[in-house]
Amino acid sequence: MAGFSLELTEEQRDLRDWVHGFAADVVRPAASEWDEREETPWPVIQEAAKIGLYGFESLAELFTDHTGLSLQIANEELFWGDAGIGMALFGTSLAAAGIFSSGTPDQMIEWLPQCFGDEHDPKVAAFCVSEPQAGSDVGAMRTRARYDEAKDEWVLSGQKAWITNGGIAAVHVVVASVEPGLGVRGQAAFVVPPGTPGLAAGRKIRKLGLRASHTADVFLDDVRVPGSCLLGGKDRLDDRLARAREGSTAKGQAAMATFEVSRPTVGAQALGIARAAYEYALEYAGEREAFGRAIIENQSVAFTLADLRTEIEAVRLLIWQAAWMARNDQVFDAGQGSMAKLRAGELAVTASEKAVQVLGGAGYSREHPVERMYRDAKIYTIFEGTSEIQRLVIARAISGRHIR
Repeated sequence: MAGFSLELTEEQRDLRDWVHGFAADVVRPAASEWDEREETPWPVIQEAAKIGLYGFESLAELFTDHTGLSLQIANEELFWGDAGIGMALFGTSLAAAGIFSSGTPDQMIEWLPQCFGDEHDPKVAAFCVSEPQAGSDVGAMRTRARYDEAKDEWVLSGQKAWITNGGIAAVHVVVASVEPGLGVRGQAAFVVPPGTPGLAAGRKIRKLGLRASHTADVFLDDVRVPGSCLLGGKDRLDDRLARAREGSTAKGQAAMATFEVSRPTVGAQALGIARAAYEYALEYAGEREAFGRAIIENQSVAFTLADLRTEIEAVRLLIWQAAWMARNDQVFDAGQGSMAKLRAGELAVTASEKAVQVLGGAGYSREHPVERMYRDAKIYTIFEGTSEIQRLVIARAISGRHIR
């Protein structure tokens, strides 16, 4: 188990500076254009692939950091550049996390590289969990997986909603119910390979924020995949289902395992937005004059910025703690992963709203990026578990009771 230190290693500092440079030099200059176009920024993805920032190898290196911090550092810096482009780049990592958390070594070797493609032909991947009637309530999932023993194939049927990279992904990782009576304990994750018949996507959803990131519903009409596409394999699934039927605690639930791993990372993304909004407001307040002096010399503005900086530092520590715990197999005994995601998401909303307020009318216009940050931030109190769901997870963890 790796020791915890607040002093970054030389490798972590180099990573931070490298990603920050890419965010400043490539992402930020392109952010407004791709937000306006509401299209996937393939040229930026390809540029990231060329320098080694986007790809299986780079993600693997981030995951191998035994402190758990490298992935959070990279996400904070990239989303400091722009959240829409950041999600276009890191949206694939959620599908990769699904394969990593549930798959066998052979499945990881086969599918993880296909999620990303290469610098000449970059690809994206999608993690498909949410449904029209099953967002935060994963137990209400209606997508079904039926095993065809004669052909050693799984048949997937259902609809997934609000899927990042849905339909444009090379690889879709789909969570489906194998035994509905067991709720979340009866679910499993499947890889749907590129070009599999029966998988189709609805139109691209037009969103308030994260407009450079593609979002769409995914439809599965008797989609057949080989038995080898069941992540973890059938023997492991059969064993888990048997224990669940007996009432034993089931580990490795497909959706929950991925979300537990991803919550600190999603928090780091929100933190990047909050920091970007704070820094822009701080610089503006030092330059903007009213009544003969810089507006930062007014306590109301200065105290607002002081509070934001304090919250940013505190939230980063929550994220780093949760990331370290997750990487070193420590139990979130007080819902630490949810704490990190909850506070970071709400801080992103608060910081971007305060930044707009500091800029006044200028902040409400598209001439300044805080308007875009304000729109991008809101989703972090909604997706991958709403703020209310995070509070529920924390409350259950600290009370030991099944609070509804």
